[in-house]
Amino acid sequence: MKALIVDDEPLARRELHRLLAAFPSVHVVGEAANIDEARARIEELSPDVVFLDIQMPGGTGFDLLAQLDRVPRIVFTTAYDQYAVKAFEVNALDYLLKPIEPERLAAAIRKIQPAPARDAAPHGTPLEQLFIKDGPRCWFVPLREVSVFSAEGNFVRLLWGKERPLLGRSLAALEAKLDPNRYFRANRAQIINVDFIESVEPGEGGRLHVRMKDGPEIEVSRRQAREFRARAAID
Repeated sequence: MKALIVDDEPLARRELHRLLAAFPSVHVVGEAANIDEARARIEELSPDVVFLDIQMPGGTGFDLLAQLDRVPRIVFTTAYDQYAVKAFEVNALDYLLKPIEPERLAAAIRKIQPAPARDAAPHGTPLEQLFIKDGPRCWFVPLREVSVFSAEGNFVRLLWGKERPLLGRSLAALEAKLDPNRYFRANRAQIINVDFIESVEPGEGGRLHVRMKDGPEIEVSRRQAREFRARAAID
């Protein structure tokens, strides 16, 4: 199991490296001292788990996760226990308070070993989830649960159950990473999850009106309607 240590304090990185040496199944493949280095290391090394400090120069661990497409399993490490609630709101694998106790580290390792990394799919395969940081709130969002993606300038608003988080990237950039068998570009500003379609009705000028199971009605443009009809075998 490949591990990456991300912490701005050299002594903290050294101590965690020493503690991890007691676990033969864990191979530390690299270290990083800030979020820019960490992002490069994650993209280069594809670690199975990241031991991630929260407070670092240039941004927090949450800021780092928001920049990634494919997020490894995360164990937060920090001296500030007020971050614990937020860490588990974003489904962190575990949360280790510094100074890290060997017993707590062992418990975290046991959680990692039974399952593969959360997002271990090769680059080029469709995204299955995203980490989103929207103001003070953070989520790991399973994309199969998002019914509509709507462009808001250079951002994307997700319709995800009762939540409406805002993703800091463009609709076109997101579309390139989605599964084309599940998601359909309805018009210039919206992508829909076909699993959430409740009904389809004809509209004016060759357009279509799609009613989603969670309420909204989406207009499929005339150009996209032709593709939708062919895909769905609609007359």
